[in-house]
Amino acid sequence: MYLLKDQQRVAKENTQTTIFLEGMAGTGKSTAAIERAKHLIREGTRADSILILVPQATLALPYKEALRRARIAADTNVQTATLGKLAYEMVDLFWPLIAEDVGFTNPFERPHFLSLELVQYYMTRFLAPEIDANDYFNSVHISRNRLYTQLVDNLNKAALVGFPHESIGERLKSAYRGDVEQKYIYDDAQVCASLFREMCRQHNLLDFSLQVVLFANFLWPKPEVQRYLTQTYRHLIVDNIEEDTPVTHDILADWLPQCESAVVIYDTQGGYRRFLGADPTSAERLKALCEVHITLDNHRVMSPDMEALQSEIALSLNKPLDDAGSGSPIEALVYNDHTYHPQMIDWVTEHIASLVHQEGVLPNEIVILAPYLPDALRFSLQTRLDALDVPHRSHRPSRALREESASRTLLTLAKLAHPQWGISSSKFDVAYTLTACIHDLDLVRARLLTDVLYKNGKLASFESIKNDHMQGRITFELGLRYDTLIHWLEAYEQETPLPLDIFMSKLFGEVLSQPGFGFHNRLDDANVAANLIDSAREFRQTVSKIEPDLDVAVEYVRMVDNGVIANQYIRDWAGDKDDAVLIAPAYTFLLTNQPVDYQFWLNVGSSGWSQRLYQPLTQPYVLSRQWPQGRVWTDQDEVEADEQTLYDLSLGLIRRCRKKIYLGLSQFNEQGYEQRGPLLMTIQAMLRRLQRGAQQHV
Repeated sequence: MYLLKDQQRVAKENTQTTIFLEGMAGTGKSTAAIERAKHLIREGTRADSILILVPQATLALPYKEALRRARIAADTNVQTATLGKLAYEMVDLFWPLIAEDVGFTNPFERPHFLSLELVQYYMTRFLAPEIDANDYFNSVHISRNRLYTQLVDNLNKAALVGFPHESIGERLKSAYRGDVEQKYIYDDAQVCASLFREMCRQHNLLDFSLQVVLFANFLWPKPEVQRYLTQTYRHLIVDNIEEDTPVTHDILADWLPQCESAVVIYDTQGGYRRFLGADPTSAERLKALCEVHITLDNHRVMSPDMEALQSEIALSLNKPLDDAGSGSPIEALVYNDHTYHPQMIDWVTEHIASLVHQEGVLPNEIVILAPYLPDALRFSLQTRLDALDVPHRSHRPSRALREESASRTLLTLAKLAHPQWGISSSKFDVAYTLTACIHDLDLVRARLLTDVLYKNGKLASFESIKNDHMQGRITFELGLRYDTLIHWLEAYEQETPLPLDIFMSKLFGEVLSQPGFGFHNRLDDANVAANLIDSAREFRQTVSKIEPDLDVAVEYVRMVDNGVIANQYIRDWAGDKDDAVLIAPAYTFLLTNQPVDYQFWLNVGSSGWSQRLYQPLTQPYVLSRQWPQGRVWTDQDEVEADEQTLYDLSLGLIRRCRKKIYLGLSQFNEQGYEQRGPLLMTIQAMLRRLQRGAQQHV
């Protein structure tokens, strides 16, 4: 691969020292680091002595893929990790060293590691009775699982920033000046966080935050643990350090002086994961610990037109860049005003179809982005892209498992196949399931089948319909598919019940993924099904060890029905190889750190491009290391935070676009409300300024 001079200094020189490498997104920092890893291995460095540390696992995927393509024999031995993975491995390995010191009730028993889904399950078990009995959060109107995830967020922030979890409530209250009701909410959040932590200690349960606390506060200070890690991994590649947390920076501050070589990569003007604890200011202190400082400033992603657009947007947001760019910002934009939302959706999908079918653009070089991606918007886009024969996929993290159609389908079929659970499904759920799992069966005919054949929790066969007219209306072809499904369920009932994850895997492979059924060639549904199967398997394996007598299948189904928020699954992020247009929230795409040729921004008038989500139990800025304890969060702070968010988000997206950005503009949003958000105002101000400039040159 051709490398610029400064990239070569990273990749092939200074291989026995520590480097702090900085630059904007798209300047080739990760590319240089990948080449450095290859060079080290080719020069005889043991691959298993190299550690690639990233803030989230998906950011290591380009390294893995590049090493695989390079066909370096030892590529599989290069380790990639996040702080969470290191914490998990060290706690699992060195548990006996700290078990008696950390206050667990059963220190001589192995701990149980909890995923986000399992944390919500045990919060429901431990906290729900307390919340109900004490009327906690009586003024908060969000779902119970959303409430639990904010409690989890507070505990994670305490662990990742490095303050005691007992001080969460006081920190939040000290920065708040408003009605007393909000302070009660923070008090309730503190009580629940402390109670959950105590229950975890009593039952040897380790959620993510407790794993980090044990690793950072108890294991890392021990010489034998620190020696194990620093001697195992002699060469560090730390990417996107600005997206990582202060505790990670603390550990690296100890580690860097002990390693043989390191490259620490800092993305200037990054820090998009602030709501997850990212701290770019904390990351900057690692620069002083590195012997060589290199800055890359030659952008390799944006076209000249895109660079000019970046400068104009920055100018409109009152934060001008030093380099104005030599291209034309107007050439980087395509836009058209629409009155109504459906008109904008049609405009977007037709342009995408034109790019794919007439200009030969690969679908995976196109992304459709919006501040939020509700079901209605995703469905509208998917149906139109299907009609235009454009392959697509979507990714929406932090969603409830039950909100995905494929999940609801599999779980409803599981209930039908296990009448002994005593969990019945509504007629609507059954009809919806039949629509989803039988190709070409619409909701009207699915409802007819349900009304006639669904009785006492069971579906009868199509042959049992005695009305010839009704059979003809449904059609025998669809009836045959329906019978295939029903006969499979009936045959399963005659056998010994399988664990839920194995049942779903078998059903998916033998029926639902076959031609004529709803999951056939459906990438999104296949991903959701795989995630659900993994989720059910992990639940079974963990909970059955903690409570052997529990019916884990029934507990799992109830947990999903209650709206548990899904774990993050790496397969959802690894779809960049799929030849399909990605539909995703803007931040989700930004965190993949992968550039594309074309971006389509929808709902440009939405205020969601700058405003943070409503989270009554937490506050990401106050629970950070940079926020002075006791300082009050004011309206001015909120305004400045929103402006900074818009600046970071819009420029971050532009820097990950090579050719053009299409703006989806509609006067009214999907609910019929007029949209006049700050991104729209910024773009309009920029266009007016450019128009005046063009007129002056005429």
